[in-house]
Formats: sequence, structure tokens, C-alpha cells
Amino acid sequence: MFVKNAMIPKHKCYVVNEKDSIGKALEVMEHHKIDGLPVLSDDKYVGVVTRYNIYQEFFQSGMDRETYLKETKAGDISIHQDKFLVESNVFEDTLIEFQDFPILSVIDEERKFLGLITRYDVLDQFKSAFGIDRKGIRIAFTSVETEGRIARLGDIIQQYSESVISLVTFDATDKLLRRIVMKIEKKDNVDKFINKLEKSGFRILHIKEDE
Repeated sequence: MFVKNAMIPKHKCYVVNEKDSIGKALEVMEHHKIDGLPVLSDDKYVGVVTRYNIYQEFFQSGMDRETYLKETKAGDISIHQDKFLVESNVFEDTLIEFQDFPILSVIDEERKFLGLITRYDVLDQFKSAFGIDRKGIRIAFTSVETEGRIARLGDIIQQYSESVISLVTFDATDKLLRRIVMKIEKKDNVDKFINKLEKSGFRILHIKEDE
């Protein structure tokens, strides 16, 4: 999946123009209960303004409050001009970029603003990947890293007609093993399915049923 498939599209985003006053930017943030806004110039991304950097700039400006709010423009104090995502980025890239940022703009090759990705969006996508919002049975197990193991797992799933809610794999500490977390719908044949996995060389680590 690409970033563009998970972003909030431009027409649903709250933004400010670089020539808008800081007072207007704060009004938008307060009205929508948010902490930051992309700053645009002719639809192109030029940075971000946040509550924190607005207040920080005010205390360093030496200006009185009313003058600062009216005369200082969003473009004057925008930050993170080089922090953004390109629409063709794969979604996994967001994990690295979101270490220090609550929102990131998505742009095209000409820096045209296309939308936003928030930390909430990232968490929501990973909740979906793990099937957190659907009840079922979560099975964690390991498999040796040999050719055809995932295909073998698929054969067993098909043999027992299991309904897979989610399937995620991880590299294990041992490079010869792969960890797999699978969530399936609860059925009467779950015990037989798990027993078949074990007999086929999949080592069960943990089983948990949603309450």
C-alpha cells in the first residue's frame, strides 16, 4: 500500500496560506482542536505552523500580542519545510518519519499539496493489519526460513477452510526462523487446525481468543 491510499485528501484537510496571519492560524487550530497546520503557497507545501512554534516565536519576537497575531504571517515562521511524504512512498515509510511529527503533508514531485497523514491514520492502518477491531483467535508461531513454507501454510488454511482475518510476518532473532501472527475466525475445528500446524513444523508460541 502507498501513502496516497491512506492519506486524508486535500479537500478534507485544514490548511493556511503563507500570507495568512498567525491569528487566523490559531483560530483554525482552536476551532478544530488541532495542534498544527500545513502552510501553502499557491497549493504548494512550504512548511508547518504549530501551536508550540507560534508561542515560541512570539516570546522571541519582542512584539506585543496583538501586533504579533495580526502582522506575523504563517509563512514567516513556518517550520519543517523538508519534512513531508511523497505520494509514491510506501506506507511503511511513515513509521520512520512519524518518530517526531504528529502530522506529515503528502506532496507530489512539484511539491503540490495533496493531503495529510496523521499518527492516528498510521495506527488505524496497523490496527487493520492485525485485525484488532474484529473478534477471532490470534495464533503466534514460528517457521523455518525455507522455500515453500508460506505456501504450505496456505495449503493448511485452505484444507481446513479457515477464514483469515489478518496475517503478519516478522523476522525472528534467529535468522533461520520467521515469526508469524495470524488471526482467524473462531470455528469448531480450530484445535484440529492448530494441531495440523504443529505436525507440519510450525512451532506454536501463543494462542489468544478475543473475549
